[in-house]
Amino acid sequence: MATHAPIEQKSSIGAAGLRAFFRIAELWRLTNDQQIKLLNVPESTFFSWKKNQEHKRVSKDTLERISYVLGIYKNLQILLSDKDSACEWVSKPNKAPLFGGRSAIERMAGGNISDLYEVRRYLDAQVRG
Repeated sequence: MATHAPIEQKSSIGAAGLRAFFRIAELWRLTNDQQIKLLNVPESTFFSWKKNQEHKRVSKDTLERISYVLGIYKNLQILLSDKDSACEWVSKPNKAPLFGGRSAIERMAGGNISDLYEVRRYLDAQVRG
């Protein structure tokens, strides 16, 4: 039998996730449009969240997307010892087959959650060596 987190817990998870997401987006220098695509939410929702990140309930899809972004960020911190290089990696062209010369953010902002998953999986493999 599945258990469900109380609404208060879901709200705190959503708020914490959004705070982390917006901090990473700032470090990665993402545009609002890129952030909206990563979160896959309407502009009005995005700007409401960005204005006030506390006590927000977010969908399971959005939490999953945030989780992938957090994992991507963590992996980059492990792989690239220089914080600036780790943050710049997402916007630099990449020759790996997954990216085909495009940047990771171009791939991640493709609109599908699978795009985030594939970038996370690629970096997980790099971390494992």
